[in-house]
Amino acid sequence: MNLQESDILRTLLYEPFINQRILAEASGHSVGVVNRSLRQLIEDGYLSENAHLTAKAKKEIKEKAPKNAIILAAGFGMRMVPINLSTPKALLEVNGERLIDRIVDQLKAAGINDITVVVGFMKDSFEYLIDEGVDLVYNPDYSTRNNLHSLSLVADRIHNTYIIPCDIWCDSNPFSATELYSWYMVSDLIEEESTVRVNRKMELVTIPDKDAGNAMIGISYLLEPESGIVRDKLAALDDEDHAGQFWETTLYKKDRMIVQARVVRSTDVVEINTYEQLRDLDADSNHLKSDAIKTIAKALACKEEEISNITVLKKGMTNRSFLFTAADAKYIMRVPGEGTDQLINRKQEAEVFRVISGLGLCDDPVYINPENGYKITKFLDGVRVCDSENVKDLKRCMAKLREFHQMKLTVPHTFDIFGQIEFYESLWEGESSIYRDYARTKENVLSLRQFIDGLEKDWCLTHIDAVPDNFLFYTSEGEEEKLQLTDWEYSGMQDPHVDIAMFCIYSLYNKRQCDRLIDIYFEGKCDRITRAKIYCYIASCGLLWSNWCEFKRKLGVEFGEYSLRQYRFAKDYYRYAKELMEEATEV
Repeated sequence: MNLQESDILRTLLYEPFINQRILAEASGHSVGVVNRSLRQLIEDGYLSENAHLTAKAKKEIKEKAPKNAIILAAGFGMRMVPINLSTPKALLEVNGERLIDRIVDQLKAAGINDITVVVGFMKDSFEYLIDEGVDLVYNPDYSTRNNLHSLSLVADRIHNTYIIPCDIWCDSNPFSATELYSWYMVSDLIEEESTVRVNRKMELVTIPDKDAGNAMIGISYLLEPESGIVRDKLAALDDEDHAGQFWETTLYKKDRMIVQARVVRSTDVVEINTYEQLRDLDADSNHLKSDAIKTIAKALACKEEEISNITVLKKGMTNRSFLFTAADAKYIMRVPGEGTDQLINRKQEAEVFRVISGLGLCDDPVYINPENGYKITKFLDGVRVCDSENVKDLKRCMAKLREFHQMKLTVPHTFDIFGQIEFYESLWEGESSIYRDYARTKENVLSLRQFIDGLEKDWCLTHIDAVPDNFLFYTSEGEEEKLQLTDWEYSGMQDPHVDIAMFCIYSLYNKRQCDRLIDIYFEGKCDRITRAKIYCYIASCGLLWSNWCEFKRKLGVEFGEYSLRQYRFAKDYYRYAKELMEEATEV
């Protein structure tokens, strides 16, 4: 059977044949298509001469009937800022009903009771679904891999299966006890983010990057052989190289999908990706009552509905930030991430900004809350960050760093490297390090303290997190490119040479690159003792951030290579520091 014949047969299962015109209206096809399909279905033995379903048709309908459903609900839903800070996207409410509850109810109404939900972010929030007969599968890698990995965890369950994203609202039930072919759902809405369009044959074909296509809803139904193809591709693609891939990657063969299109009206099925989309769908949703939005409205003296164009920025290691428009200007709001309240003293951060504001060092806050860490700054157009491999950039950044250090600013608090090493370890709550030789590595690093403490240092306000991504190059209209530092959360009194070490370890520099940066900062005049001291800082700060990563890891936040490399800095630069210390002593 082709697509049209399948639709006609499926319609006749629920609507007894009266005449071709009524059948055309019920199936959504023209009278001409209905006539051709009826003749072919009769010829192929699926219909009797009076258009009744035959035993052959009933058998095929039974064999292709949906058996189960998989709902993908593991991710952060980063585009839902600021809602996603406290609520998984699947649990957003529209008209008083959670998205995932509505999907589960619609599946059960269609007779589909075998339902699996792949969870990750705030997984415990979904526990109540177990009482509804839903099976939960946990994806521990939800923070570092996309939903291709989520689906691969349940690949063995894909056969006569609905695959469903958790972020959709379906006005009418899109599921059925009867399906006769594999399909992927798109909307009649045309949008630039789509990668496919529906052609005349109801195929989903890829489009050039600059073209617009049918909005991709994401619901799919898979029969064999398509189920087998997807299972095989999931197994082949589930690796680090494809960590960012959507599961839909498995549906493509050359320039088109291997399944048919199912097109729905944009008013019937809505994908909710952003705060504003939820506001458009249900202005009274409880989840629109966001502290962040209320804070913006109060700080900028505007109405909540005037806050628009909310766009997530890249998730940082400590915070989440989003761009928005209000009062005819663009701003960025910084909202602390998971466990940040244990890592950052917001009152101390506010004091740092009080000291440095107006000195041309930072993006002076429009608003900062010393209690919860919310911060609003004006958006800078044309911003780029430092390229850690570009010597010209490095020279400008190190010159800016020297300028800051030479101001010799002071604040009441200190950033204690070795105290922080112990503090971050204490946050593990008695659990052991993931590294087998941690105790020995820590002992080696702590042994460097005597050498560091024995040296005279120019104690002053130090950035601590002076890494490439925090050096912002920007251009105001008609002016030359300027440079400033952002993210002053960890700042405190310390040896300013710690900032050089921090730049090196975040950049994942090798020893040659570290020496190059040291030479740039000191303009080729760094003595052996000072270089040895900076090596000590690289080792010590490597362990510090390794411990920090281990704490974040226990919260479900992974940093991949960065975490491992920090630990290697602790080990390798302890050895380099000892060698240089011995050479300096001999001289």
